Amino acid sequence: MNNNLIVIAGAGGFIGGHLVRYFEDRGYVNIRAIDIKPLDEWYQVSEVAENVVADLSEITACHAACRGATEVYNLAADMGGMGFIENNKALCMLSVLINTHLLMAAKDAGVSRYFYASSACVYNASKQVSEDVTALKEEDAYPAMPEDGYGWEKLFSERMCRHFREDFGLITRVARFHNVYGPEGTWEGGREKAPAAICRKVITAKHTGEHQIEVWGDGKQTRSFMYIDDCVQGIDRIMHSEILEPINLGSSELTSINGLVDMVGEIAGIDIERNHLLDAPKGVNGRNSDNSLIQDYLGWEPSIRLRDGMKRTFDWIESEYLEKYQPVTTA
Repeated sequence: MNNNLIVIAGAGGFIGGHLVRYFEDRGYVNIRAIDIKPLDEWYQVSEVAENVVADLSEITACHAACRGATEVYNLAADMGGMGFIENNKALCMLSVLINTHLLMAAKDAGVSRYFYASSACVYNASKQVSEDVTALKEEDAYPAMPEDGYGWEKLFSERMCRHFREDFGLITRVARFHNVYGPEGTWEGGREKAPAAICRKVITAKHTGEHQIEVWGDGKQTRSFMYIDDCVQGIDRIMHSEILEPINLGSSELTSINGLVDMVGEIAGIDIERNHLLDAPKGVNGRNSDNSLIQDYLGWEPSIRLRDGMKRTFDWIESEYLEKYQPVTTA
């Protein structure tokens, strides 16, 4: 059992909820889980943690959140999939208030370690113009040309973490997430990411018998996708490492969106016809994670195969879909 107080900001979200459960499973009994959403909208609600509804863009809420804490994990942000990011640039950038105020409060509270969840959206867009992408190394974030809005906020917040470490001695760790997916997350409504959206579309096709789905872009764009279990383990490893600079946290298993559709269709056991929406948001043409640095530092990298993670994700979303749209009734 570990009695040190850890704070998880964004605990009502997808990754934050899994991180709370991860630490519970490892014997942590003093967890403060915080999110702006009402508790009934959290993806997972812990029975062990102190669950707090608060707006961490406010400095007073951040001071209350950090009081007595040993470690702070900042996963709180206003974000979603590519459609949300491209159409809500100002909202995404306002998340800078959360990291700014949490860093200030963590410093004042004498927090020992601070983790910031950054994103591969910080990388220079000129290095992501081809589907045949060269995997992105950490130094490829500069010269700066990140995703507009969301990516700029992440890059700025990374630098703030660095300078709080250098100027105030707060130990900060930063991981750049590459497309995290898995169960217990958003799968409809406009904020879902590609793996969940494709699962939902294929599940709908399976259960309606209409085997055509919409695919954003031409489907040739390439990505790597990291299963949530690898993500939370990586957060723990990076937080307690000696890695000073931002580091990639992502799978190096590359696939195209068309390949992902093929995979989900195979899992569902149906043939899928695609309707490509060429004017829909699709992000950069190619992005993959170079894991050389994390392997050098930790002797580890995310390793759960995409096919295995997508099967678990598909099964969970299908159960959610059936419960919502095809509930079983009894006489």
